[in-house]
Amino acid sequence: MTFRAGISVSVAIARLFRQLAASAADLVFPPSCLACRKAIEAPDALCSECWRSVRFIERPFCERLGTPFPVDLGAEGLLSPEAIANPPVYDRARAVAHFDDGPVRRLVHRLKYGDRLELARAMGAWMTRAGDELLTEADVLIPVPLHRGRLASRRFNQAAMLARVISEQSGVPADAFSLIRIKPTPQQVGLTRSQRAANVQGAFHVAPDARFHIEGKAAILIDDVMTSGATINAASRALLRAGAARVDVLVFARVVTG
Repeated sequence: MTFRAGISVSVAIARLFRQLAASAADLVFPPSCLACRKAIEAPDALCSECWRSVRFIERPFCERLGTPFPVDLGAEGLLSPEAIANPPVYDRARAVAHFDDGPVRRLVHRLKYGDRLELARAMGAWMTRAGDELLTEADVLIPVPLHRGRLASRRFNQAAMLARVISEQSGVPADAFSLIRIKPTPQQVGLTRSQRAANVQGAFHVAPDARFHIEGKAAILIDDVMTSGATINAASRALLRAGAARVDVLVFARVVTG
């Protein structure tokens, strides 16, 4: 047996043991729906009922904001009235689904507040598919950072976890350190659009010694949810000031109004 053949056999044996271990784990802990925990056949998935409840965002949508059009207008690359009247700082945004009551909200809240860190694997995989056109042109993934005080209390940044999964699946490197949050902003819940924008103004910064990671790069900001877009705009502005060639946005869910 040659050395290369020996390695192939070892890899096959290791793969077999992993499959056996996974099968044994399924016998003890049967796969369950990520949202409602109903028993299902495969792990890291939703049951058929929860899947039907998810309002996935698919074309036709605004090329800039990624928000869906109510009807197919028969042309690609169209912009919504919102994108024309109030263009964002970033170039393009894509999201997996609407952020509304149901499975999507439960997944987001369980990852962020329930320490269900394993959910990042499935959510990141869906984001990778939703952002495929952006990822093929990207140089770096930048998770939206938490302020150090909030990071200390929460112990992890869900955006960084999602970025890590997307990086593994797409091959685009993730950088969780160049963009920092220097302003401990209060929660955005309950604020108007203008109040949200004022709340996060100047909240993000790229340190001078980290600019070489950003300059000339096509960056994708990663986050779990986009609401008004104020946080994403503030983070995008900081990256562009640091010399980023372009900033796109990829989130798991977004609030869609109108």
